[in-house]
Amino acid sequence: MALEHAILVSLAEKTASGYDLARRFDASIGHFWKASHQQIYKVLGRMESDKWVESHLVAQDNRPDKKVYSITGEGRDELRRWTSVPTPVEALRSELAVKLRALPFGDADAIVADVRTRRQAHAAQLAYYEESAAKFYPDPDSIADDAVGAWLVLRGGMLVEQGGIAWCDEILQRLAER
Repeated sequence: MALEHAILVSLAEKTASGYDLARRFDASIGHFWKASHQQIYKVLGRMESDKWVESHLVAQDNRPDKKVYSITGEGRDELRRWTSVPTPVEALRSELAVKLRALPFGDADAIVADVRTRRQAHAAQLAYYEESAAKFYPDPDSIADDAVGAWLVLRGGMLVEQGGIAWCDEILQRLAER
């Protein structure tokens, strides 16, 4: 996937300025696909040249006009094409896994501390996702059709964090037995 596709999804949901897109990435899509504000603006320019998005200026009081982007027909066609291509399985790349393999050769106390820190991070992210679920999807059995994808992504994030917590707990338990 390219950043372009994440931006197309976001603009298909709602038109936005580059600043608004960057904030949306920080609040939602960014939990699953990282992009800096600078990258987003650069890619938006390329997407506009490719006619996947178009922009118009919106006047603002006491501030410069802002450029608001929307997805075009060509952008929707690209989004449809991209969603029809099978997604490759993402390779797991984990520095912690390599450190665990180095356990007999390294600083076991430092690795345990690292696992505890990671567990806290997983718990904090899970709490954030659970708050979002309660706020935006109080009744998961009656989610509108146009919100099912966002709900499934949120659920996926929750499951990943739960799995991360379970793995950290198993590591800590096993290492405490040594």
